[in-house]
Order: sequence, then structure tokens, then C-alpha cells
Amino acid sequence: MGAGHGHKLHFHGHSPVHRAPAHLKVLALLAFAVVVVATPRDAYALFAAYAVLLGVVIGVSRVPPTYLLKRTVVELPFVVFAVLLPFVATGPQTEVLGIGVSQHGLEAGIALLVKGTLGVLASLTLAATTEPQDLLVGLERLRVPQQLVQIMAFMVRYLDVVGGEMQRMRVARESRGFSARDPRHWPVLARSAGALFIRSYERGERVHLAMLSRGYTGRMPAEDSRPGVSGP
Repeated sequence: MGAGHGHKLHFHGHSPVHRAPAHLKVLALLAFAVVVVATPRDAYALFAAYAVLLGVVIGVSRVPPTYLLKRTVVELPFVVFAVLLPFVATGPQTEVLGIGVSQHGLEAGIALLVKGTLGVLASLTLAATTEPQDLLVGLERLRVPQQLVQIMAFMVRYLDVVGGEMQRMRVARESRGFSARDPRHWPVLARSAGALFIRSYERGERVHLAMLSRGYTGRMPAEDSRPGVSGP
């Protein structure tokens, strides 16, 4: 995997959090996530303490908070679900701003929003302070199955390649006057997605054959994990 294929979530820095071993950061993230999920949903003081702890880690990492907040858009589906939950859940009713909602749904929605936000911010902090290559090496040290690590390595390596292919297909459609403005255009987008899948599958087959021709036996050479060494 080439060093030039770092993911866009990484924020270059030299803080103690950046320099910490990747496998220790992964363990810390898992422990933090388990503790947050296991916390009772009405323990707001503990959630506040977790937020303060996470804020301290972000401060030590010197990653701008706005850098992380802009990337929390990935949490949007959970936010929508948490907002709708008080209106669709059953049970005792309560009023919020003059609107009757389910009390259990409201509590569950707040808990989901708080726990999800803490988890997403912690994950983004890990991604912002850890290079993809270091993360993969850390997973190997944690004895994660080798095939799973390799799948993740190829995903990181070719994510930008597939993204670039999708961007070129979009430019080609727009250069021909196409613009997806209503559901009538969805079939065109579906055909584009199918073509992208076929191209990606064929590329994967070619890469696999190239690896086999170079002696691949199911395990990547150790030197391929080092930054600056390009894979197939």
C-alpha cells in the first residue's frame, strides 16, 4: 500500500496521541465504546464525564474540533432516527414544547443521540490521529484474522480509485446534459452503479491474478506494511 493513499480523515500532526501505538488506541476506542454503550441511558452525569474525557483527548491531539465536527455528518441517519423515536414509540406521554411525545421514546432517543455522538467522535479521533498503514499494523498486533486485515488494506488502497471512477462517470453524464433531478432519472443512476460494480469486480480479478503471479499465498509480505512500499 503506497504512502500516498492515506485516507481523507487523517489529520497530520505530531501530538502524543498521534505517536501512541495504533493497537493501544484501538483497544482504548473499544473500551470507551463498551463503557458508553453499557452506561444506563439516564446517567447524564457519566455521559458528561465521557464527553469531558473525549474533549481532553481531542485537545491533546491538537486536531481542530471543527475538523471533526464537519465529519460527524456520517451520524445523520442516527440523528434522524433519534428525532423520530419519540413520535413513533408507545408508552406514557409527555409534552415537549407543547407537543405530546412518548416519554420512553424521548429517553431512548436522547440516549441514542448521546451515545452515538460520543462513539462517532471517538472513532473520528482515532482516524484523524492514525495513518491507515499504522492502523492495519496495529490490527495485526491484536491478532485480527489476516484475511480480514487484508480486506481492510485493499479497501483503503482502492477506495480513492473507485471514488475517482465514480467521479469520472458523473462528469461524463453531466457533459452529456444529464442531471438527476427527480425519480425518473434513478434508472440511469442504477445502471451507472451496476457498471461501477462490474468495473470494480473486474479490477479486483486482475489484481488477484497479478498477486498470484507474484507468489501470493494468502498472506501479505511483512515489508508491504511499511509506509512507502507500493502494493499491486
